[in-house]
Amino acid sequence: MITFNLKILVLKNWILVLMNKFIITILFIFFNFSSFSWAESMVNVRTAIVIDYHSDKVLYEYEPDIQIYPASMTKIMTTIIAFDLIKKNKLSLDDKFIVSENAWRLSESGYSSMFIMVNDEVSVEDLLKGIIVASGNDACVTLAEGIAGSEEIFAEMMNEKASEIGMTATNFSNSSGINDPDNYSTVRDIALMSKYLIANYPKFYEWYAEKNFTWDRTGGDPIKQGNRNPLLYKKVGVDGIKTGYLAVEQYSLASSMQRENRRVIAVGSGFPTKNLRSSQSLKLLNWAFRNTNTYEISKSGETIFELDTWLGKKNKINAITKEDYYLTLNKKDIRHLKVYLEYNGPIKAPIKKDEKIASLVILNKDEIIQTLPLYASEKISKVNFFKSLITSINYLIWGDV
Repeated sequence: MITFNLKILVLKNWILVLMNKFIITILFIFFNFSSFSWAESMVNVRTAIVIDYHSDKVLYEYEPDIQIYPASMTKIMTTIIAFDLIKKNKLSLDDKFIVSENAWRLSESGYSSMFIMVNDEVSVEDLLKGIIVASGNDACVTLAEGIAGSEEIFAEMMNEKASEIGMTATNFSNSSGINDPDNYSTVRDIALMSKYLIANYPKFYEWYAEKNFTWDRTGGDPIKQGNRNPLLYKKVGVDGIKTGYLAVEQYSLASSMQRENRRVIAVGSGFPTKNLRSSQSLKLLNWAFRNTNTYEISKSGETIFELDTWLGKKNKINAITKEDYYLTLNKKDIRHLKVYLEYNGPIKAPIKKDEKIASLVILNKDEIIQTLPLYASEKISKVNFFKSLITSINYLIWGDV
């Protein structure tokens, strides 16, 4: 009887040990899978990135540096080249280019088209809107040939601009993004290019939000086409940028959403379906706004920090930063944010304009994440000898600066 009970007890303990090991194993798998799958399965896509427009903070990324074929997202750079020339007064929206047979053939090949005809004279403005709204490959080639003489030379201009922007993993071989293994990029580079577009050509960027474009074509009724970016129609703050599709790459989208003064850019490539391209891109954008905030710490030349001076003709001096600085944090981390001024004050005159006189220190969870130099916004001369003497005596006696 005792032996039997002992066996039962041993068996119970053995089962308990096995159950504990099983539970621990399940928990281990769960937590590791959760941390892994959050990054991988947040969206159904081959590669994606989300950045804050103002701070450049990467909010989400999944395989952001693997090579992609950017398809029609290539056209963002095509328009940038034109916008750049217009800004430099080397090209006008009213200039007209003649459509070559080479360009026209793209409208006959089943690709997205503006439906321009051979020998049509088309204005730069119409070509740009045909590219941006209708995603016309024929418009891309016409614009490229009109600007550079050939699409090959235009592609060289695109690559020079890409290098200037800092797109280190990109090569453009044509103006439209149609099938070519030498036309490649990454979602990180596409996001960088998208920010450049928005920052440098804000008025032209507004065309990316236009939902329709009508081409008054030769020899037929006008053709009205809708913008291929599905997020523009959802009225959620999305105002661009560009869809893409290649059979080898599947569906892609560079998108941007603005709410009040904040903007977020998302780029994804390798969405399995057109519907997933739309819904998953919107999921990324909404996730960024829901979970993070961006704060304006300093605006170049506008944000003022008032500091005390010593022996100057003014008792105060305004300090400024020479660059904009924004900080993006998870919403749960805002309580840990600290910002303070660091300087040896009062600051002794004379003080030169643009002289570094202080630092702005930003901490998160007591860890310094940025130190910004502050500069004198004006020149402050030293008081004369007599006033300097009186002030010094005053300070020695009364401690009154």
